[in-house]
Amino acid sequence: QVQLVESGGGLVQAGGSLRLSCAASGRTFSSYAMGWFRQAPGKEREFVAAINGYGISALYADWVKGRFTISRDNAENCMYLRMKNLKPEDTAVYYCAARYGRAGDKAYEYDSWGQGTQVTVSS
Repeated sequence: QVQLVESGGGLVQAGGSLRLSCAASGRTFSSYAMGWFRQAPGKEREFVAAINGYGISALYADWVKGRFTISRDNAENCMYLRMKNLKPEDTAVYYCAARYGRAGDKAYEYDSWGQGTQVTVSS
């Protein structure tokens, strides 16, 4: 497993942008697919985006519709989620997650999780 720490959340107005970061421990970061999930109050955790170990391919939830971009820097052991045109319904705690092997869109596929970072979008 890897240790994950998210940062970059905050309060932003609708239409604004944020970049979330996820710092990972360990020496084999490129062996792990990474994902972003989010959970709003009273709702289940949902998939946002995922990226494979070398950053060559990515998966996105259908509702992302080009607003979010996932990326990673294996030299820095970091993963990012750039979010633009944010909407109030994007308000949630955003979690990064890691799994050894291929990227997936199911939370149960990931065995390492960060503590989450709050994103709040005001209307």
